Amino acid sequence: MARTKPLVPSPTTPDEIELELYAALQAGDIERLMAVWSDDDEIACVHPGGLRLVGAAAIRASFEAMFANGHIAAEPRQVRRVESHSSAVHSVIERVRVQSTQGEQFAWVVATNVYLKSAEGWRLVAHHASPGSASEPEEIAEAASTLH
Repeated sequence: MARTKPLVPSPTTPDEIELELYAALQAGDIERLMAVWSDDDEIACVHPGGLRLVGAAAIRASFEAMFANGHIAAEPRQVRRVESHSSAVHSVIERVRVQSTQGEQFAWVVATNVYLKSAEGWRLVAHHASPGSASEPEEIAEAASTLH
């Protein structure tokens, strides 16, 4: 069954499609959000602490349920990139603004976004997010090495 998507400009870089992903979340716009996803039947999404969702219908339904409570105020931070000609993996620390009885607070989520380049341009094929924390996660990285 062919799916119809809104026409969106073909992103020319993985960073552009990632900006569109987070803009759609912040706007609570399901059509805009689904336009960043690939048409591939095997696209996958794991929300923090959730099950693996496979396929556009399952992913759409999960985001529609979340958007029923309002937009998702998530911002990408500390983006680490591994990119090739036709694929990119971004490891992202998401800062998510939430309202609580104590007022506005932030949760920090570690996420991985996987993008593939197709005839449509760059599209999201997988999003995997861990449960959030109340403080910004520390990054553990080894120093870059060079050959002498």
